[in-house]
Amino acid sequence: MSACVFTVDVEDWFHILDVPSTPPLEQWPGLQSDVERNTRRMLDLFREKQVKCTLFFLAWVAERWPHLVREALADGHEIASHGYAHELVYTIPRERFAADIRKAKDIIEQAGGSKVLGYRCPGFSVTVETPWFFDEVRAAGYVYDSSVFPGSRGHGGLPNAKPVPHVVHTGHGDLVEFPISLGSMLGKPIYFFGGGYLRFFPYALIRNRVKAVLAEDRPVLFYLHPREIDPAQPRLPMSAKRNFMTYVGLKTTEPKMRMLFDEFKFTRFADLLGNIQ
Repeated sequence: MSACVFTVDVEDWFHILDVPSTPPLEQWPGLQSDVERNTRRMLDLFREKQVKCTLFFLAWVAERWPHLVREALADGHEIASHGYAHELVYTIPRERFAADIRKAKDIIEQAGGSKVLGYRCPGFSVTVETPWFFDEVRAAGYVYDSSVFPGSRGHGGLPNAKPVPHVVHTGHGDLVEFPISLGSMLGKPIYFFGGGYLRFFPYALIRNRVKAVLAEDRPVLFYLHPREIDPAQPRLPMSAKRNFMTYVGLKTTEPKMRMLFDEFKFTRFADLLGNIQ
């Protein structure tokens, strides 16, 4: 299945994962928020380029700015769930995870007045230590998931997972999985299409890897956060390595998005569901 899907994990600058300086949930309401401005900036660009995307809303954001959900839906984008409290899956009990994703689905559906089909966990943090993950996602009423990183990474990753969209059979019915699209460089699987990777790699290399993945009849899944188009965002203290990955190339994000939208056609996950066997 050859297609490009551009996704946005709609969260704020202080929702960075696995960093000691990340503020806890109870402090979020008192912090400066830039998510409304940056999400609107993205929506304006999507409208200009006539691109339809899938936006995974953190329900904490949807609860406070429900008009962003409605505006995205009015523009023809798909709205999906990114959970509520933005916790790495493998760090919390199964029951807490289940409650979080159910709460998130309800909040986002109420905000937009539209059914939510998809889920993506924070940080692609489904691992071999969370074998119950897919059962709970399906039990919560989601039809598809896009949480699997089919390789090793800092937090999360399923190195032996199928690298193509596929159906996961659970005790609550079938769940479609759209894994993150890994490309290849020097024989090694690497992600080129989102977050710090997209901001770090030159556009010519990204374009080349997009064409290579499409030639393998695999979809290319892009992901970004609203904060990644904002070079002036507040910054959290963190290690030099994490600082580099979190903040490198912020000025290049929007120009790269424009080039991608000019060169490739994009669709939404909801439009691909019928093609997965």
